[in-house]
Order: sequence, then structure tokens, then C-alpha cells
Amino acid sequence: MYSEADIEAAVAAGALSPTAAEAFRAHASGASAAPAVDEEHFRLLTGFNDIFVAIAAVLLLGALMWIGGSLWNDGRFPPSPAGPLLVAAASWGLAEYFTRRRRMALPSIVLLLAFVGAAFGACGLTAVSIIPESRFEENEPLIALVLAGSAATAAIAAWFHWRRFRVPITVAAGAVALVGSAIALSLSGVTDPEALFLPLLFAGGIALFALAMWWDMSDRERMTRRSDVAFWLHLAAAPMIAHAIFNGLGVFNGNIDAGTAFGVIALYVLFAIVALAIDRRALLVSSLAYVLYAMRALFEQFGAIELNVALTGLVIGSALLMLSAFWHPIRRALVGNLPQGTRRYLPVLERLVSPQPAS
Repeated sequence: MYSEADIEAAVAAGALSPTAAEAFRAHASGASAAPAVDEEHFRLLTGFNDIFVAIAAVLLLGALMWIGGSLWNDGRFPPSPAGPLLVAAASWGLAEYFTRRRRMALPSIVLLLAFVGAAFGACGLTAVSIIPESRFEENEPLIALVLAGSAATAAIAAWFHWRRFRVPITVAAGAVALVGSAIALSLSGVTDPEALFLPLLFAGGIALFALAMWWDMSDRERMTRRSDVAFWLHLAAAPMIAHAIFNGLGVFNGNIDAGTAFGVIALYVLFAIVALAIDRRALLVSSLAYVLYAMRALFEQFGAIELNVALTGLVIGSALLMLSAFWHPIRRALVGNLPQGTRRYLPVLERLVSPQPAS
């Protein structure tokens, strides 16, 4: 996709004549007459060179982490924070070229995650290096505080990265770091952190979901980069919500019964309704492992032990393919019956394809 700014820059540089620019605009306008219904567009690859650069970046950053962690620490534990600091500096420097100038999608995602992860690691390793090891023994509140501080540092790093490069996944990375910091801080002062973890995780997932809906509501036709930001936020929120709910039901406790299995399937149907309403499939994908496990257990309850995996794949795969094939008619029927006050917060049912603006 090319923005209007790109076209104007090409005309100013002499690479495109004004007549050709107008012809291109007319062609794009004609192409935009075709409706694009319920499509979740986000850029992951701009070409095979993205994969090539991403692999090279991972190799380089991994080498820097290894060298920095051992060169200044003689291989002792904990590793030196110099490793993450080198990764953070290299990630930012590479982003100046591959993200800011080349606008390569996959390398930008890799470099952003490396930068935020390096900020988290550098803060954590610095704290571990300064605080005596004996203080960490059976001191869960202190460990939680270190994790909270490291996650907060990662969130700050994500904010600076967003201000400079505007990679859509950055908001989700920073938001997840903030949620992690809040959860760690909340668990640092309780005597039974395991009992509180799932409710806090669910609350964090709901907070991310609300933030994703705020970004989605600002671009109901999904024509700008704000929709990409919402996509990654939904992708981050969905597993938190699904993991908290399904683990709360005891799906993975090794003794799932028919009632629990039917409850999981009913919840998955509810997730499908929400996914249709907001026109996002992340919640369905994130909870798929849980419903597959529940369906397999359900078939075992009815005696289909040998074919339980095959029957599970057949039922769930067929249902998801049917849902994908008839996504728009089902969504139109669902959203059409919602109150007008609710529909104005949801993505539109019909929208047109147009070149994606720069922001």
C-alpha cells in the first residue's frame, strides 16, 4: 500500500509525473469500490527479504547477548546485564534503518520485541547483581518486586520505542509489560499468590481487551494503523482471558468430566459470539487448545477412546471452517439485532478497500 504522502514525494522527486500520479489515484479509487468485508489486515511480511533480515537480526542479537553475558562476567551466574544492554542498543540502531527507513514489517516486530525484552532483562539482571543472593532465598515478595520493576522498565522502553518508530505491536508489548508489573506488585504483598494469580490475570486481560476496543472504536472501518494496534492488543488480551477462565474451570487438572467439557464448549460458543460482534478472531484462536482438550475428554467419556483425537479435529475443524466461510452473514445477523447504541461501538458491517494511510 502507498500513502498519499508517498505519491507526493514521488512526484516531487521526479520519479512520477503529475499525470501518472493522477492516473494512479483514479485507479486506486476505482479499486476501492470493491467491498472488503470482515477482513483483519495486518502487515507481517513486505517480502521474502523480511524473513532473511529477521533471521540475520536474531543471529546477531543472540550473539551479542552471549558475548555481553559472558565477556564481562567470566561465565558466572547471574549473567552480566551487559548482554541485554548490547541487545537493546543494537535493536534500536537496526530499527533506525530497517524500521524507520526501510519500513520492513517482520524485522520491525523482531527488533521491537528484542528491545523490550532486553530492557526487561537488563533491569532484572542489574537488580540480581546488586542484591545479595541470600536475600532472594525463599523471599517471594522480593522476587515479585524485581519482576515488577523489570516489567515497568520494559513498558517505559516500549513507550520510547513507540514515540520513535510507531510499530503497531509496540502498544501491545508495553501494555502487557504494564499488566505484568501490576500483577507482580499485587502478588508481592499476599501470603497465597497462587490463589490470586488467575483473577489478576483475568483482570489484566479484560483491561487489555478494553484498550483494544478503544483503539478499534477510533477506526471502525479499519483503514488506518490504529486497527493494526488493536489487532495486536486483542492478540495479547485473548490468551490472558482464556487461560484464566479455562484454568479456573480446572480444564488441565487431569480429571475433566462431561459437565466441565460441556461448560468449556459453551464458553467457546460465547467467545465466538463476542468474536463475531467485535470482528476479531484472536479470542477463538487463543482458546482453541482448551476446547480441543475438552472435546477429546468428552469423546472419551462416551467411549470413543481410539478415535477421540480424530473426532475432535473433525468436529472443531469443520465448525471453524463453516464459521469462516459464513462469517459475514452470521455477523450481519448478530450485529443487526443489537441495539443501535451498541452497534456504533463495533466495526462497520460494510466497508471499502482503500490505500492505508501512514497513521
